[in-house]
Amino acid sequence: MVKPVIAFDNVSLTLSTRAGPVEILKHVSLSVDAGESVAIVGPSGSGKTSLLMVMAGLERATGGSVQVAGHELAGLGEDALALVRGANIGIVFQSFHLVPTMTALENVALPLEFAGRLDAFETARALLDEVDLSHRTDHFPAQLSGGEQQRVAVARALSAGPQILLADEPTGNLDGKTGEHVIDLLFDLQRRRQATLVLVTHETRLAGRCGRVVHMADGRVEPEPVSA
Repeated sequence: MVKPVIAFDNVSLTLSTRAGPVEILKHVSLSVDAGESVAIVGPSGSGKTSLLMVMAGLERATGGSVQVAGHELAGLGEDALALVRGANIGIVFQSFHLVPTMTALENVALPLEFAGRLDAFETARALLDEVDLSHRTDHFPAQLSGGEQQRVAVARALSAGPQILLADEPTGNLDGKTGEHVIDLLFDLQRRRQATLVLVTHETRLAGRCGRVVHMADGRVEPEPVSA
């Protein structure tokens, strides 16, 4: 039996605030198979983004088991966690998170340089070509449109050849037409690379393009409806 590439077992996340502890995720169990595309949907405050951050190892669960790409994240120190994330996970954020003082090429090459790759810039050029931005390699983020910035962010997320792509509202800061182009690109790249895609979105039509839709409410994953 093939193990899922992402497996949550009874996962909880409680954060401390001045008003006291707040439960963000409540006993979440969820599995995602290799090559699957999954949309995470639900109202604001339901825990969608927190679920994605725990998957990425950017937020540590306070209870339960989180296994990603064969690694139990709870047992890893910060350095080991960063290595697992860098080798297996690409993340696309709503707000791009590009370094403003670096060109598009430098932004894409950055994680490869951190990983000690001697071909960092060669690989970054190929990735920018793959997202149709070979003519913008020397431009800074402020010189790029929102859609172009998000395409640079997608290229950067793919730089290490990850088996898992996580996207948090990737069209949230884009107009409809530009957002559609970015999503077409993301799904095309996911299919071509046979990667696993987990997508947080509030857009019903976008969620419908995924192979499976997971609904969240009040920090919990809602049971899937039983087929008649």
